[in-house]
Amino acid sequence: MPETSIGTTFDDGAADFERLAPSLWNPMGNALVAAASVGMGDSILDAGCGTGATTIPAAQYAGPGARVDGVDLSAEMLALAQAKATTLSLDNVALHIGDVSEWTADEAYDVVLSAYSVFFLPDMDAGAANLVANLRHGGRLALSTWAEGSLTSFTELLLQACRKETSDPAEGISRTRKNSERLNTPEKLTAWLESLGLQDIKVLATPAQVQLSPSLAWSLVLGSGLRYLLPADPEAADRVKNSFLDLLGEEYNLNADTLIASATRP
Repeated sequence: MPETSIGTTFDDGAADFERLAPSLWNPMGNALVAAASVGMGDSILDAGCGTGATTIPAAQYAGPGARVDGVDLSAEMLALAQAKATTLSLDNVALHIGDVSEWTADEAYDVVLSAYSVFFLPDMDAGAANLVANLRHGGRLALSTWAEGSLTSFTELLLQACRKETSDPAEGISRTRKNSERLNTPEKLTAWLESLGLQDIKVLATPAQVQLSPSLAWSLVLGSGLRYLLPADPEAADRVKNSFLDLLGEEYNLNADTLIASATRP
């Protein structure tokens, strides 16, 4: 995935991404905040905050006197997150356009959250190390990532449709896929968190099944990194859409199984 275009890609897909919020991002965001044991007054960094599915419940748990920073590369996603914060009068939320792999704050955080985002980092190990460096000693990192088998059949059907138009569509998501595969079992995720120097590691396997209509299925493609599989030519992309939705059928049960991890910086 081209590093310089991640923000633009998610700008283009922000509205489609948000369509999945009620059934996927919001419940998983709440689960991540619970795993982080966010408490009243905690200072929080939501790294790769997107449209605020984790930022908003974190800010509610932390209370009005807390500091909650949401950082993302997509201005359009941040605009949606800000609209939610404004509607709920969450004055403790500050949203920033930025690269979380380079983000630093004047004061360390009690909690760093990362929902389905670490695998997008250009250098996942170095980027995650920077997130840990933003924690105070005794602070907590909590992240979510796709479990082994999650989204697999959905992605393979999309690839099948894309291969009719381009020879190697998977090249566009190869780095992200490799990063995800490094984290997709409790054992691998635990070992990776240990390599970052973290302790008290807990990994919770969280089953998730999401019923997708054809419209929602296509929104998942357009609102995620999967859109990098699509050909640039609009007519070819439209043919991919039609072929893919034919393969998917009128109702599709998406495997969105997730691993939710928490760990402490010693």
